[in-house]
Amino acid sequence: MSTTRTRLTARYLAGLRVHLSGKHAANGQARALGRAMLARGLAALDLAVMHEQAIVALAPAQNFANTGNGALRRAGAFFTQALIPLEAAQRATRETVSHLHRRNEDLHRSSIALLKANRRQAREVARRKTAETALRKGKEQYRTLFLESRVMQKKLRRLTRQIISAQEDERKEISRELHDGVVQTLVGINVELSTLGRGAALGLGQLRQRIAHTQRLVEKSVNAVHRFARELRPAVLDDLGLIPALHAYSKSLAARKKIKIQMTAFGGVEALGSAKRIALFRVAQEALTNIARHARASQVHMSITQIAGAIRLEISDNGKSFHVGRTLFARNNRRLGLIGMRERIEMVGGRLTIESARGIGTTVRAEIPFTKNQKKP
Repeated sequence: MSTTRTRLTARYLAGLRVHLSGKHAANGQARALGRAMLARGLAALDLAVMHEQAIVALAPAQNFANTGNGALRRAGAFFTQALIPLEAAQRATRETVSHLHRRNEDLHRSSIALLKANRRQAREVARRKTAETALRKGKEQYRTLFLESRVMQKKLRRLTRQIISAQEDERKEISRELHDGVVQTLVGINVELSTLGRGAALGLGQLRQRIAHTQRLVEKSVNAVHRFARELRPAVLDDLGLIPALHAYSKSLAARKKIKIQMTAFGGVEALGSAKRIALFRVAQEALTNIARHARASQVHMSITQIAGAIRLEISDNGKSFHVGRTLFARNNRRLGLIGMRERIEMVGGRLTIESARGIGTTVRAEIPFTKNQKKP
C-alpha cells in the first residue's frame, strides 16, 4: 500500500508541475489520477495530503505567496479536478448508504410487523388449542355425565321396582295382620254377640263372662287398629310432639316384641320444623322395626342429644350385626328401609351413618342441622 501511495504522490507532483507550467491544461490527467486513487481505495483526505506535499515541494519555484501570478489558484483547480472522481464516488456511496439505511428501516418495520403478526398468530394458536382442550374436556365430561345418567337411570328403575315390591310387601303384611288380628277378633265378637242373643238360656254368671270376653275382644280390636294407625301416622306426633310419639311407639313395640328399650331425649328437639321431626320419627321407627325383625336384640338404647350445630338421634342395640355396605348397595336390595332412612335425612340437610360390628351390635346415627333460636314452621 505504501509503494502505491508513493507512486501516486509522485504522479500527482508531476501532473501539478505540468499544470502550473502553463504549457497545457492537465485536467484530464488530474481526473485520471483521482480515478486511480479511487481504484486503490484512497479517499479525499489522502488526495489532500498529496496536494499539500506537492505544494510544499513546488513552493520555491512557483512562489505561491505572490497572489498575482495565479499559481495557487491553478494548483487549486488541479486539486479540484482530481477530487471530482473521489467526490462522485463518495456521493454514490452516500446515496447507497442512505438507500441501504432506508431499506434497513423498512426491513425493521417489516420485522416488527411480522413479529406482531407472529405473536397474534401464536395467541390465536394458543386460543384454538385452549378451545380444543376445553371442547375435548367438555366431550369427556358430557360422556361421563351421560354414562352416570344411564347408571342413575338403572338405579332409579331398580329403586322404583324395590319401592313397588316394598309397598306390596307392606300391603300384604297389613292385610295379613288385619285378617289374622282384627278380622278374626271381629268374627269372635260376632259369635259372642250371637250367643248373647240367646242369653235367656244362660245363667247370670255365664252372661257376665260372655260380656267380659266380648269386651276384651273389642279392646283387642281397638288396640290393633290404634297400632296400625300409629305405625302409619301417629296422631300424637302432630298433637304432642316428637318425644311423646317416640315414647309411645317404643313402649308399644317393647311390649309386643319383649325388648327392653331405654330412651333419653333433649327437649329442645321440639323446636325443629315439622319435616325434620317427621324425618327423625321415621328413622327411629324404621330402625326399631329392623331391630325387632332381624337383630334378635334384648336391649335397645335410643337418645336424642344436641351437638355443635345439630341434633343427633342415635339408636343402638346388642343384637347380631350385618354388613352395612353390602346391604345398602346390593343389586337386589330387600332392605329398602335403610335406603329410605338415608334419603329422608338427606332431604332435610342431614347425614345418616350406620355402624354394625360382630359382638357389639348395630348403631344408627342421624344428625340434622339445628340452631337454638330455630322456630317451628
